[in-house]
Amino acid sequence: MDPARDFLVARRPPPATYRGRLAPSPTGYLHLGHARTFWTTQARAQQAGGVLVLRVEDLDRPRCRPDFVRALYEDLRWFGFRWQEGPDVGGPHGPYLQSERRL
Repeated sequence: MDPARDFLVARRPPPATYRGRLAPSPTGYLHLGHARTFWTTQARAQQAGGVLVLRVEDLDRPRCRPDFVRALYEDLRWFGFRWQEGPDVGGPHGPYLQSERRL
């Protein structure tokens, strides 16, 4: 037992978790280009043992519409995406609506 080493090991921060992020803007409907990019992001997060984060980029107020937001959730789930953090599921790094992050 080495007390100095034990002290350093105890103070070491936990390893960083890989965080793959989806950040669509609800200014229209998703298309296959989004799906391909998001699929790659999800696969990388899974391979790294990390989490998938959904953050909605809702800063373009005139073009963001509630029906696009609803369609976004529905379409992402239909494609098979499962995020561990996001506006609808919460998480430790919220808020997940970009408009709520601005001060």
